[in-house]
Parts: sequence; C-alpha cells; structure tokens
Amino acid sequence: MPRALLALAIGAFGIGTTEFVVMGMLPEIADGFGVSVSAVGLLISAYAVGVVVGAPTLTALGVRFTPRQTLVGLMVVFVIGNALSALAPTYATLAVARVVTALAHGSFFGVGAVAARRLVPPDRATRAISLMISGLTTANVVGVPLGTFVAQQTSWRLVFSGIAVLGLVTIAGLLAWLPRDVGEPADLRTELAAFRRGQVWLVLGLTVVGFSALFAVYSYVSPILTELGGIPVEWVTPVLALFGVGTTVGTLAGGRLGDRYGFSSVTVGLLATAAVLVAFALLARNPVAAVVLLVLFGMLAFALGPVVLNGVIEAARVPGGSLVSAANQGAFNLANALGAALGAGVLSAGLGYTAPIWVGAALALVGAGIAVVVRAADRREQVRSPAGPDAVPAEYRTAA
Repeated sequence: MPRALLALAIGAFGIGTTEFVVMGMLPEIADGFGVSVSAVGLLISAYAVGVVVGAPTLTALGVRFTPRQTLVGLMVVFVIGNALSALAPTYATLAVARVVTALAHGSFFGVGAVAARRLVPPDRATRAISLMISGLTTANVVGVPLGTFVAQQTSWRLVFSGIAVLGLVTIAGLLAWLPRDVGEPADLRTELAAFRRGQVWLVLGLTVVGFSALFAVYSYVSPILTELGGIPVEWVTPVLALFGVGTTVGTLAGGRLGDRYGFSSVTVGLLATAAVLVAFALLARNPVAAVVLLVLFGMLAFALGPVVLNGVIEAARVPGGSLVSAANQGAFNLANALGAALGAGVLSAGLGYTAPIWVGAALALVGAGIAVVVRAADRREQVRSPAGPDAVPAEYRTAA
C-alpha cells in the first residue's frame, strides 16, 4: 500500500483522539478553569457543531484545489485548533478552539477517502479507505486512554499540544508521500450534481439507519454491561478497549471484504449485526457472552464503514466525489444522534436496558433492506447503461 495512506491514517488517529479524549479529561479541564464538569461537557456539543458546519463548508471551498492541497489546508486548521486549545486562557476560548478544530474533521475524511481510493487500483479501493479509517478506530484503543492518563498525571494542555504535533506529522507525510497529481481540481457545480442521483440518497439513508443501530446500543453500553451483565464498573473500561480492538479489526476486514464482494457485503453485514444483537439481548445477563457479543458487534458494525463510504463515492458518478463523501460523514453523525435518541426513548418508556439492543437489531434489519434496494438499483443501472453518460471514467476513480 502507498505510504500516503499512512499519512492519512495518522491524521485520522489525531482527529479521533482529539474528538473523544475530552470525555476522559472532563474533571481536569473543569478544575483548570474553575467550572462544572457539566459545563465542560458542552465542549463535546461544540465539537459536534463544528463537524456539522465544517464538513460541507470546507469541502465545498476545497473542490477547486487538488486533494493534496485541501488535505494539507485542513490539517493546518486542525493544528491551529489544537494549539489554541492547549493555550486557551479561558473556558470560552477553549470552546471556540474546539469548534475550529472540528471544522477539519468531516472534510478530512471526505476528501481523504477520495484521495485514498485514487492511490490504488480499483479492486483495492475499499481496502485503502479502511486503512485510513483504522487510524480513527485505533485512536479509541490507544490515543484516548493514553491522553486521559497524561491529563491525569500531568496536564490536559499537554495532550492538546501532542495532538497538534500529530497534525504537523500528518502535514509532513502528506507533502512527502501524497502525489501532487492524485486528483485534479473539480468544480462545485459538478460535485453538487451528484445529489441529483437517487442512489446517492439511498446510500446516505443507509448510513443514517444502519449506523443508528450501532449508536442505539453503544450510547448505553456502560449501564447495559453493569446493570444487565453484572460486570463491575472498574471492568467497563477494559471491555470498551476490547470493543475498540474489535472495531479496528472489523474496519480492516471490511476493506478486504468490500473489495471482494462489493456492496453485497453490506447486506450480509447488517443481517449478521441484527443476529448478533438478538443474541446479545437474550444473553446480556451472562457476563462472558455479553462481552464476546459486544466485541463481535463492534467488528461487524465497523466493517461496514469503508464499504458504505466507497459506495457513496461510486454512486455519485462524478469526477471527485468529495462532497458526497463529506455528506456521508454528516449522515454518520446524524446516525449518532438518532440512535442515541431512539435508545433514550425506549429507556424513558421503562422498557429496560435490553430495549436499546432490540432497537439496534430492528434498525440493522431496516438498513439491510435499504442495502438490497441500493444493490438492485445499481444492477438496473448497469443493465440499462453499463457505460452510459453517468459512468465515471477510470482516471477519476484511481490514480493513473
């Protein structure tokens, strides 16, 4: 695999770490500014706002540049945001710095996915995307726990400084390894034309529904493990680390399966996810079974990510595809909100901690149905126009 994929993975690792490490540093940041933990918790919401705003905005602004130029520019924003976070004199300044940092998040993954698949032959495109995304999943296994430990032992400001250095390393890697001609500048009108295609919206809808299954369960995984599985509170963190390992393995495996079986693997993966969640709901009171099924659930859920992301770029049928790729990041964040809300709804109704798991299983089944529709639509289009006007020339999909 090209070394440029390592640079993209390092960038993804830095982004994943800065997004989630705040959750582990809430008490330290609160003490540093003399505010409540709940107030610092709003930094998580501030980051989410930055992702939602930045993904379409910066991607649209970047279409006139090459992917290399855009990715380097996004990492500059990322470095500035984390440096400001490390130096923030007040809580309000830190909140602004977090929004600045988040602006680069969605666009980096959107443009990065397009660049990654252009670095390799078409039959390895999904695998290339999975290698980039593996940086994000690895952040939850290594970056977040390490950052939390450093914050507890030294200073949370040092954590943000270290993440800024990771951004500089990413910039150096992109400049050294990502070819200048990996992609030509596009134009906004062409990128927007992709949203006239029904298949694009089907895949985006699949992202929202399918990944809502993940967040309906994961948002409440701690009480599920302790209240249902009887797992001691102090063991929750190690279990979540195992879950993180499972997501990384699943991401890498999903890249290989996607290249071999195409979008059909999404249907199978969602059906398997539903089956695992049904088993989880039935066996959640057995601690060993609960942990094994949770890790398997993480593997299956994250195996779908690279395939769906590659699928939405393919569905766009336009030169580039950065904007639909970024839109998929927005759909993923919407899935986060929807899944958590649906899980909260059944818990508020007094249905118990197995209820979010059943909700996740139902969402996975609906997602599998959408995947079948996407695959059928793709086959109809291939029969009607196997190389028609909407087809994407090979040079737009992979590097020459």
